[in-house]
Amino acid sequence: MTRISAPIRAILAAAVLAAPAALAAQSFTVHKYTIGGEGGTDYLTADPASGRVFVSRGTHVMVVDGATGKVVGDIPNTPRTHGIALAPKWNHGFTTNGGDSSVTMFDLKTLAVIKKIPAGIDGLDGIMYDDATDRILTINHSHPIGTAVVIDPNEGAVVGRVTLTGNAPEGGVSDGKGRIYINLEDKNAIDVVDTKTWTVVATWPITACDGPTGIAMDRGTHRIFSGCGKMSVVTDATTGKVVAQIPNGNGVDALGWDQSQKLMYIPAGRDGNVTVVHEDSPDKYTVIATVATQAGAKTITVNESTHMAYAFTPEYGPAPAPAPGTTPPADPRRGPRGPMIGTWFISIMH
Repeated sequence: MTRISAPIRAILAAAVLAAPAALAAQSFTVHKYTIGGEGGTDYLTADPASGRVFVSRGTHVMVVDGATGKVVGDIPNTPRTHGIALAPKWNHGFTTNGGDSSVTMFDLKTLAVIKKIPAGIDGLDGIMYDDATDRILTINHSHPIGTAVVIDPNEGAVVGRVTLTGNAPEGGVSDGKGRIYINLEDKNAIDVVDTKTWTVVATWPITACDGPTGIAMDRGTHRIFSGCGKMSVVTDATTGKVVAQIPNGNGVDALGWDQSQKLMYIPAGRDGNVTVVHEDSPDKYTVIATVATQAGAKTITVNESTHMAYAFTPEYGPAPAPAPGTTPPADPRRGPRGPMIGTWFISIMH
């Protein structure tokens, strides 16, 4: 593992003219570490209690010390893993494994694998913990319609299933009062799940959002934040109405939210930056900085104890030339990749 040079300072005054003077210039410090390891990536999750960050790597999960960028552990045998959720009440962590339709349950302290839980459904992708019901939910691109599998985080047993209304559900978030909100990337909408019955009770269109993926929530103001391509949106969780739109970069796949600082982090993998947004009031939001990260860094997590945000991406060299007589894909991202030349763990401190 190599730490790259001194802190890269990103001091930008990207505030709207009407913003309060205190928000007119915000400073963010970026550290980049190369952490090695094999495999691509999807989501990552910070553990505020230990300071560790769990990074999905396709067939395993790397565990990194968020303060130093040092690799401190690894969780093996997580085929086509996407996300990691933590249930600190039980000292358990969970991963979604799309490759074998299972959930790996592990010990948060020792990182030892406790068991593999068959999900009974395909397409496992996102994952979340709902503290109000004390349940883990996997969010699945299952066939023929999206689902959420409900798991008891103590026993590690499937206890329910939610049938969603779209084919491409993405992130989910809980209001702590009996409602879970799940983005539907294919419908530009949000499903509202009642946790008493584990059924969808409403579907709210968020048409200004193109392909909602990442999601977060301010429980105090009852506002839902949906990360979208080039324009993210804020939805009133009482009425289902979009109350604000936020411009951001392209290639968003997750959101970070720091409740005490009222800061939202929107990563753009195609543009290689993170848009940082301050919630001034329930319906007013100010972009305070655009922080350069790394092309490919499309997901993010926030440690609310240290107020540090984290992103990760492999870096690839040039793709091989197409074989003679073949037509390259119209979208180069769909074609073969070049060799992996870097594995960047990125910390952003306010």
